[in-house]
Amino acid sequence: MSFYALIPAAGSGSRMGGVIEKQYLPLNSVPMIAHAIRVLAREPRLSKIFVVLAPADQRWGTYAWQDWEARIDVLRCGGTTRAETVLNGLDALSAICDADDWVLVHDAARPCLPDDMLAKLLDEVADDPVGGLLAVPVADTLKRAAAEPASGTRAEATVPRAGLWQAQTPQMFRHGMLLQALRAAGSDMTDEASAIEKMGLQPRLVESDSRNLKVTYPQDLELAGLILGTLHG
Repeated sequence: MSFYALIPAAGSGSRMGGVIEKQYLPLNSVPMIAHAIRVLAREPRLSKIFVVLAPADQRWGTYAWQDWEARIDVLRCGGTTRAETVLNGLDALSAICDADDWVLVHDAARPCLPDDMLAKLLDEVADDPVGGLLAVPVADTLKRAAAEPASGTRAEATVPRAGLWQAQTPQMFRHGMLLQALRAAGSDMTDEASAIEKMGLQPRLVESDSRNLKVTYPQDLELAGLILGTLHG
């Protein structure tokens, strides 16, 4: 049984509003995706890190990745959605992966994953029959917006937060199970766990914390830079 990591990095990050794809935005002087790769590369249990790019990606080759050359394989088979990109990557991994091998899918836009959180996920999920993911219990009060407000966006109801968790990555599932789940689920899945859940299975939730944020909007970059400073001095 082996452990592999897969980073889907074929998207444009349109919500960032820039001309550079989100994964390549500079963060502490290096492309954001470099931070995601770096923490995975430090984990000795991971045999290989696969980065799934868009077929026409022109930026990857403009950066120096020598520090991790032996740890990375690039797959130029990204799709139009995240789910399609992950599925295409898993299909490509079929040539080397056994069905029972673990695949950890991690967002290129989560640059602040702490080493101990990655180790915790591997420790707690390696013997699980389903798999699991990092997640954070929801602490804030949640509001549901009215479907057709009379003026502006208005709260229609408060959603009970008991039992609610915010999903993060990595999400860790066996190659064969995840491949089957994504093929059956279609291209609208926003994370791997939701495809597993559609099979009637219950992924394990491994508690993480807010440092493992996803960079979605421009202001998130500044916060990510501060977090990286506290993680690595």
